[in-house]
Amino acid sequence: MTPILHCTTRAAWDAAVSQGAYSAASLAQEGFIHLSTPAQILAVADARFRGQGGLVLLCVDAERLIPELRYENLEGGTLLFPHVYGPINLDAVRQVVAFPPEADGSFRLPSGLGKWGHSEPQNEEGQ
Repeated sequence: MTPILHCTTRAAWDAAVSQGAYSAASLAQEGFIHLSTPAQILAVADARFRGQGGLVLLCVDAERLIPELRYENLEGGTLLFPHVYGPINLDAVRQVVAFPPEADGSFRLPSGLGKWGHSEPQNEEGQ
């Protein structure tokens, strides 16, 4: 299965591990957590996180999600984005991958993205 992706800070992910679930500010503000498909993530990251360090990509297995997942566009366009309507259960996060910007501030997809070798979340080294 192709993962759905969420870009966040390493600190936010570490806090989620301590709390037992991942939540983003958008859940309280908009009622859902924004995610992207692999085809969408670079445009999103370049628009919202350009040049920002300390980021990771959460690779989420939609089949493991407990909260509702909807593909929708709430801004009037035709491109559908995955939205999760609740905190993301940690066992749905199959991989956590470092997501550093390039020298020009843009992003590129990390190698090995979505290659899940086991049921535990993997860190950026694939361990």
